[in-house]
Amino acid sequence: MQLSSSQRLANLSPGDVSAVIQMAWEDRTTFETIYERVGLSEPEVIRLMRAELNPSSFRLWRMRMKGRTTKHRALRSPDMKFDDNAIADHRRANC
Repeated sequence: MQLSSSQRLANLSPGDVSAVIQMAWEDRTTFETIYERVGLSEPEVIRLMRAELNPSSFRLWRMRMKGRTTKHRALRSPDMKFDDNAIADHRRANC
């Protein structure tokens, strides 16, 4: 049985929520990596950010993410030499 989007969000620990917010703000961590680490799709990350950030911070984040090619692996240039999986490895929650 698969969990619904709202169930996945509700099942996150405070540490996981913090890790998702931090990864979402990072330019080099893709939404695909967030999905692999925590199981949240891009729309779920957006929903979580809307719920957790104050409105002005959410608007700032959305403006920053809009059209940013580094947030999607498929849109990245092959010249980008960093591995977002390695960057996100240290972002696992402790609680």
